[in-house]
Amino acid sequence: MIRLLVLFIGQLFFLPHLLVFFGSDSKDLIVADLYARTTKKENSILQCYDLTLILLTNKYFRNLFYFRTRGLFTNILRIFYPKDDTFTIDFTSKIGGGLQLAHPYSTILNADNIGSNVYVNHLVTVGEKKGLRPSIGNNVQLHAGCIVIGGITLGDNCIVGAGAVVVKDVPAGAVVAGNPAKIIKSTI
Repeated sequence: MIRLLVLFIGQLFFLPHLLVFFGSDSKDLIVADLYARTTKKENSILQCYDLTLILLTNKYFRNLFYFRTRGLFTNILRIFYPKDDTFTIDFTSKIGGGLQLAHPYSTILNADNIGSNVYVNHLVTVGEKKGLRPSIGNNVQLHAGCIVIGGITLGDNCIVGAGAVVVKDVPAGAVVAGNPAKIIKSTI
């Protein structure tokens, strides 16, 4: 009971984030991110409760929220409610809704675009090589320690295994692993 009371009081401090949320053009994307791993609640009051709770308890989600709601008021909120410094999203990346963040400690997302419902684990690097950045499809899984660099494309529904180094295009539905990454299975 005391834990619930403390969480509720903590959530009150995140009420200014709701103002940013309701004023944002990215509300649908934020809701998709919020419920990427659970069942979506249709009631807007429950969504507000869930949003303030995850903003209180998950700094990684806070990074994503601040990425989606860039602006002056968001920058002021970041001073009082800091994001996690070990998780970086390049401000020019385009990211679809439903990004699933599985403790993305020491993760960098610097892609041209990332599709919807993408799973990102810890120690993942998505970056540029010679000024070219990857394009990542929908429903892609990026597992622990993988590296995806250069002007390549990861097709929809592909899986990049832990520790893989991907420097060439990956077709839709492929599972890749190794250094350099090789297709080890196709789900299509």
